[in-house]
Amino acid sequence: MQHISVSDIRKLLQGELISGSENWSVKHAIYYNRHDLTQSHTLMFVSKNDEINWQEINRMGPSLVLSNKSTTELKNALENTTVIQVKSIVQAYWKFMEYYRGLFQIPVVALTGTCGKTTTKEMIKHIASKEWNVQASISSKNEPRQSLPYLTGIDDTTKAAIFELGLGNTGNIKHQCMIYQPTIGIITNIGVHHLDGCRNLEGYIKAKAEIVDGIRDNGILIINGDDENIKKIPMHTFKGKIITVGLQEQADYKASKIQFQDNGMRFVLHVSDAKYNVFVPGYGEHQVYNALAAIAAIKEMGLSIRHAISSLRSFKTMARHLEFSTGIGDSTIVDDTWTNNPTSVEAALKVIDTIGKDKKVILILGDIKRLGNFEEKYHREIGSLVAQRKIDTLITIGKRAETIADQVLKEGTSAEVHQFKDVTGVLEILKPKLDQDTIVLIKGPMSSRSMIEFANNLKNR
Repeated sequence: MQHISVSDIRKLLQGELISGSENWSVKHAIYYNRHDLTQSHTLMFVSKNDEINWQEINRMGPSLVLSNKSTTELKNALENTTVIQVKSIVQAYWKFMEYYRGLFQIPVVALTGTCGKTTTKEMIKHIASKEWNVQASISSKNEPRQSLPYLTGIDDTTKAAIFELGLGNTGNIKHQCMIYQPTIGIITNIGVHHLDGCRNLEGYIKAKAEIVDGIRDNGILIINGDDENIKKIPMHTFKGKIITVGLQEQADYKASKIQFQDNGMRFVLHVSDAKYNVFVPGYGEHQVYNALAAIAAIKEMGLSIRHAISSLRSFKTMARHLEFSTGIGDSTIVDDTWTNNPTSVEAALKVIDTIGKDKKVILILGDIKRLGNFEEKYHREIGSLVAQRKIDTLITIGKRAETIADQVLKEGTSAEVHQFKDVTGVLEILKPKLDQDTIVLIKGPMSSRSMIEFANNLKNR
């Protein structure tokens, strides 16, 4: 965090000094009771409804408490704590965030999408970090509550920032864009997810579309030009440049001659009249889309396409993202337990279509959560996707996933089909089937520790 004097903060927020000294600087910022207090020189926003542990705050001092609590309550502060009273903690929070973001004129990338946003973010970070000091959100920890520590992680050494936008409910992306004020936005794709928070697919698309108005004026919006749901977003309000990536002729960043090769994907990139040979680690056509978006973002951030392509070769694919391992009996285990939604299931099945062409295929599919009133519909659609394929064994785990198996049986299949409530007993069925000619795809929700552990147990460590 850029160090800011307590005196300047008080003046900015038009607060009243209740106790303590203002002749020092803060080096960290948290929202009390939402983030852990772990360091000295911390600014903390404390609402009037929060219970304060003054002893803890004082031990971590010097500390700065900004609060709209009553003067009587705030006078309980101890000697190592400075207290500034503000009229509205919400207004103070937003005013501080706007002020802090305004200190930096750097490229700020914000990403959303049903799938691929974490991978694309990590690709951009990987490429940009070879030249610059980069601030980025961690893994897929993208909840709005993370925005304050992520933003204040920028300081005067930071040359670029990359943030993933989480969506649980309508308004989440708008909220985060107000904080990050991105100069570049990316929509990787829009499938089906979080329908419990957005009511239906139309509501989900509208919630994702909040990024369009969240990008700064004259900014850049990078979109998957082949995605049918992205095409439903009205773009006429956008006041910047739109860049499309995809496999179609009209894409600004187009991929052709796509091949599975050497634990990754090779393709030819077309930008204007130029052509580039690209290799990106990680299997699947979806990985090509991720790479296209990352390369386009890097170019708009001010680095070269050739630098992006060169750096991508050393990108490390993320754990549990279609992660290939040798398993029991020299089988091939494909661990895709990072996330589970209809879009990612379809992408995984397409990879297995190619990689598992000459192998016995076993699918282990878990529940898909957060589909609201559409749970049965989308589980049945996945069942139809599975029924279209030649597989040897289908195992479903969980109550919701039973619908996948039911649909496969209804449409007809030559595969063995097994339904389990949990992972108990699955290994006993699997072990006799596992050999060097077998490939196993295991896909379940990241919230299922048992499925993650089960996937690990299938691998030879």
